Amino acid sequence: MASANRPLSPHIQIYRPQITSVLSILHRITGVALTIGTLLLTWWLVAGVYGADAFATCQAFLGSWFGQILLWGFTFAVFYHLGNGIRHLVWDFGWGFEMSQLRASGLLMVLFAVVMTVITLISAYAVAGGA
Repeated sequence: MASANRPLSPHIQIYRPQITSVLSILHRITGVALTIGTLLLTWWLVAGVYGADAFATCQAFLGSWFGQILLWGFTFAVFYHLGNGIRHLVWDFGWGFEMSQLRASGLLMVLFAVVMTVITLISAYAVAGGA
């Protein structure tokens, strides 16, 4: 029988968040966001098949402030996962494991995701005529 006084493994109350752990957690969160975003995309495609009323309902939801936040989040999740996937591919070649390189590649990846999200959304609004 295990002792009631045995030491516990250190956890979030002991360790400070580090960039590598925060980015790993964010990678998992964006994976869930991609799943939700894919469901929204499926709803939008299926609504188009079901007719004008169903499509208008879907468009109204996606055009609302809440729908726009979901679309912004989905766009960020796509670029974050892309950047992190490239970062992991580089690691598969055995490159970039020094602490300074881990920090730099992590910050570069987040910057890439933010910049590409903003560029995509500006482009989408420009194509839509600023609607």
